Amino acid sequence: MKKRTIPRIVPTLLITAVFLAFLGISFLTGYSPGLEIQKNFFDFSREMLLILPCAFVLIGLFEAWVKRETVEKHLGREAGPLSYIWALILGGCTLGPMIVALPVAYALYHKGASLRVVFTYLGAAAICRIPMTIFEASFMGIIFTVVRYAVSLPLVVLSSILLGNYLEKKEFTLRKEETHEG
Repeated sequence: MKKRTIPRIVPTLLITAVFLAFLGISFLTGYSPGLEIQKNFFDFSREMLLILPCAFVLIGLFEAWVKRETVEKHLGREAGPLSYIWALILGGCTLGPMIVALPVAYALYHKGASLRVVFTYLGAAAICRIPMTIFEASFMGIIFTVVRYAVSLPLVVLSSILLGNYLEKKEFTLRKEETHEG
């Protein structure tokens, strides 16, 4: 007898329906926490709709224009310590939320960057983006920002090396999504 399984989409649709029902009921009843959640949700959605298309276009251009050999030379397993500096610079130049950095990291990995460098990039994108640094320095001061970088960046590189080495010993790989052309 064949076992029946629930398609993966069903729980997602159920959660989405419950969330939208909550927003609708909050709107109709004037429930203030629900209205605040609704406002934040739509503000965030609008922001994502403005940022993500541009980010995906840039990632597509990266995929098309940057040669695998170039990425392997500068960010691959044999690249050396300079690859971490490149990853820190690239991570610092990433604009937008972390959701933009994830597809970039995926593209870097599949172009030949080592896991250690990809983790360094993700860590740098999380803690030292240029707009965030300017904002932090203007409110907390330059000294605070310099001390935070001096402490956090070496820890990012060290943890990236440790995690990358561990996963490479376990022969971890990210699978490449199959494209269906036709």
